[in-house]
Amino acid sequence: MNLLIVYYSTYGNVYKMAQLVAEGAREVQGVEPVIRRVPELIPAAVVDSRPEMKAGADLQREVPPVTLDDFRKAGAIAFGTPTRFGNVSAQLKNQIDQLTSLWMKGELEGKPAGVFNSTGSLHGGQETTLFTMMAPLLHLGFILVGVPYSTQELFTTQGGGSPYGPGHVAGPDSQRPIDQQEAAICRALGRRLAEVGRKLQE
Repeated sequence: MNLLIVYYSTYGNVYKMAQLVAEGAREVQGVEPVIRRVPELIPAAVVDSRPEMKAGADLQREVPPVTLDDFRKAGAIAFGTPTRFGNVSAQLKNQIDQLTSLWMKGELEGKPAGVFNSTGSLHGGQETTLFTMMAPLLHLGFILVGVPYSTQELFTTQGGGSPYGPGHVAGPDSQRPIDQQEAAICRALGRRLAEVGRKLQE
């Protein structure tokens, strides 16, 4: 079973979270994580003019762009985004808006989906972003999967992460590394999505 991890990342933090979600998925036998990025909407000239943005883009240059076939083939899907004013990034929302053809045919119905995100500050909209991301996924027919409190790091995290999905506090300069608790919650989501996806296919 393929577990699609589709994301947008400006500075590379959400991309690193996607890799951790993939690590968790690989712990489940018979599951192959597939990491894909969505198209950038910021003009290339702007990205190239800002060293921190260019470094983030260079980090992800080898990640293939997502296709509709990636969504069709996936048995489970994780969606990742930075926060934009307490909401999903335009780049990821743009990709979700392009799933209409699959929605009309019911091709996404019954697939488990989870969400994860990164913010600049501790109260920068992590939970509101995860909630607002869930709304279109319900319209598309996904079965939402979170992170239960059997994941002990939810009790100890001083950065990001909640039962609604993994989170990361990147700091005002977007350079704070993902800490051990945040990483564990990312892996937990990948593992749980993989397990639920496998069970639904039995």
